[in-house]
Amino acid sequence: MDQLDRRIIAALQHNARDSTTRIAATLGVARTTVHERINRMEERGIIAGYSVVLRETEDTPRVQVIVLLEVQQKETTRIIKRLEAYPEVKLCLSINGEFDLLLSAEAPRIEDLDVLVDELARIPGVSRTNTSVVFGRKIDRT
Repeated sequence: MDQLDRRIIAALQHNARDSTTRIAATLGVARTTVHERINRMEERGIIAGYSVVLRETEDTPRVQVIVLLEVQQKETTRIIKRLEAYPEVKLCLSINGEFDLLLSAEAPRIEDLDVLVDELARIPGVSRTNTSVVFGRKIDRT
């Protein structure tokens, strides 16, 4: 990847629905260049997919929890794949120490997260969980 590829990725991260024509004009390159580079990055697996970011309004209440999972190592890949099916799970980090995975999950109600945590604990290969409710964000650079 070179600097142009990085700029194209940044443009796509800002708005993945932007046309190649608009991205090309913003970056000062030909549309075909942007199109070919996106295709090449998709083929090489640099761009693995596109997603939808839902807008949250200020009046939409959100409850966040941090869930630590201890998993059987040989099941880690399968468990992570299963976690992708839960829209409440916003982040999954592989960590060292007593637990193996750290999840950040959000839902409108704490009851929704209670159900989620119960479901996570029942996933084959999950040995145990530890959950903390987030009271507030003191520093958020996302």
